[in-house]
Amino acid sequence: MSSAHSRLLNLLAERSFRLGDFVLASGARSDYYIDCRTSTMHAHGQVLMGEVGLAAIRDAGLRPDAVGGLTMGADPLAYAIAAASWRAGDPIHAFSVRKQAKRHGKGQLIEGCFEPGARVVVVEDVITTGGSAFQAVEAVNRARGEVLGVLGLVDREEGGRATLEGAGLRTMVLYTASDLRAAVAADGPAS
Repeated sequence: MSSAHSRLLNLLAERSFRLGDFVLASGARSDYYIDCRTSTMHAHGQVLMGEVGLAAIRDAGLRPDAVGGLTMGADPLAYAIAAASWRAGDPIHAFSVRKQAKRHGKGQLIEGCFEPGARVVVVEDVITTGGSAFQAVEAVNRARGEVLGVLGLVDREEGGRATLEGAGLRTMVLYTASDLRAAVAADGPAS
């Protein structure tokens, strides 16, 4: 594990992973909650995510034109990877997929650096069911882009990754909920 990968794991465990009794968006109950935004919008988190996310994409042998996903969870991850790629001298641009097309202007569903024919990696902060990633993949496909794969910051290990892979989408994850739980246990519980 690289130093940046390890530091990002610790940041996520400290800032984003909470033990307790939570009701998730799906209505299911969980003994933990992951709010990646407290890490993905953190200045140090941005630098680490960019480095680790870019390395994962390159290690997978992917050469996308752009990275992006469903706003707002995917946005900081996409922007961090784009910035890191620029610093590395091999730019990958970023885009955001709206939850609904704008009702004014050009009425776009995808914003930013995306155009038909673009080869992209869809990014997601937390993969649970895979629904947000699928929504972004569908938008890219409708806009005539090519999805090379999906990159998740954290996999909750609740079947989303398998569902994405079952649909033929190459899916990479940087961390699992088990990784975060183990990091919290090593440093003491967060609440």
